[in-house]
Amino acid sequence: MQDLIRQLLVALGENPDREGLVQTPRRVDQSLRALTSGYQADIDAVINGALFTVEYSEMVIVRDIDFYSLCEHHLLPFFGKCHVAYIPDGKVLGLSKIPRLVDVFARRLQVQERLTLQVAETIRDRIKPLGVAVVMEATHLCMAMRGVEKQNSVTTTSAMLGIFRDDARTRHEFLELLQGRRTAPAAVDCQAD
Repeated sequence: MQDLIRQLLVALGENPDREGLVQTPRRVDQSLRALTSGYQADIDAVINGALFTVEYSEMVIVRDIDFYSLCEHHLLPFFGKCHVAYIPDGKVLGLSKIPRLVDVFARRLQVQERLTLQVAETIRDRIKPLGVAVVMEATHLCMAMRGVEKQNSVTTTSAMLGIFRDDARTRHEFLELLQGRRTAPAAVDCQAD
């Protein structure tokens, strides 16, 4: 890969032997391998047995998961927040595993729509919940730095599976909880009477 990056630098009109670029092929090689490490990830190893039998049937939400990915069309970054909810049916997933799953799929050449669906389908397939909902909000540098050059645009995608698709009240509850996510919880007066 480093030879290809040197060739790319030459094709761009640069001198890959100048001081600032001598180590660039190695650095880009390492960077691209890290940014696409999701291809080598084993979902079973990521979950690592963190499935637990729990009699809990209310919504579980992990929100504001930071993610970074590369647009498969231009190899430019897109990044933002992912919000995941599911309603268990006898099994829950260790909470840290949800951001790890987001990272697995984000660390591939992607389109946001596919990324959103991959996270939702993987959770559905692994723990068989009553439903899964995933919402992703992202800024795409392929839109901000080139093309239409709209720096403040945000793309939102969603995947609603199971009860989140079939029951408007459940879907609405999830979306309402996301709407209020940036506000601080109300203070509770804990003084005894």
